[in-house]
Amino acid sequence: MKRPMPWSEQVDISTSEETSSTTSSSSSDTDMDVNNENYGQQSNNNITTDQPAKEITPEGCDGTAEPNSSAVTALDPSLEQADQLFKRAETYQDYMQQLPIPRHRGSVIPFTSWMGLGKSIKQLYNQPLHYLTNIRLKQWDQMRFGKEDEHRDLDTIIHPCKAEAAVWLIEEIHRCTSSHHHIAKLWSSDPMHDAFIDSIFPESPSE
Repeated sequence: MKRPMPWSEQVDISTSEETSSTTSSSSSDTDMDVNNENYGQQSNNNITTDQPAKEITPEGCDGTAEPNSSAVTALDPSLEQADQLFKRAETYQDYMQQLPIPRHRGSVIPFTSWMGLGKSIKQLYNQPLHYLTNIRLKQWDQMRFGKEDEHRDLDTIIHPCKAEAAVWLIEEIHRCTSSHHHIAKLWSSDPMHDAFIDSIFPESPSE
């Protein structure tokens, strides 16, 4: 028969297992902490590496160079040219508005075209005709293109006195009512506008 083990020599199995379990659990917890710490370091390294470096600029700046104020305020050559054309049109209209319309017209002027009549009027009265009047006379001549009697002398169709009166009527309208804004706009769109601006300057009444 086997001899029973005395109570004093019995081994506390439960205590030994708990100690072993506790030791194993502590070791596992330690390993987990180490792994978590290493994973956290790797995550931080990944985040730092993946994210692009952000450039720090002063507040209110977007990293672009500020425009030069002198370059912004400098006039564009085209704007400066338009301004000069506007001032020229204003001076021209002021000058034409001061010219008196002849009231005594006793001569009968023969003519074959409206442009020819305008040229004779300038020579006879020593006055320029308005830019708009010269344009209108040209258009009246172009209106005859294609008509069966376009080569017929115009003074045989319209009486010279009536024709001259018509020219002075539209001349008075252009001198007194035309806007220099409108003239400048026409000049800017017509590179050949100088051809329709007369260079005849009448003598002053005191001379």
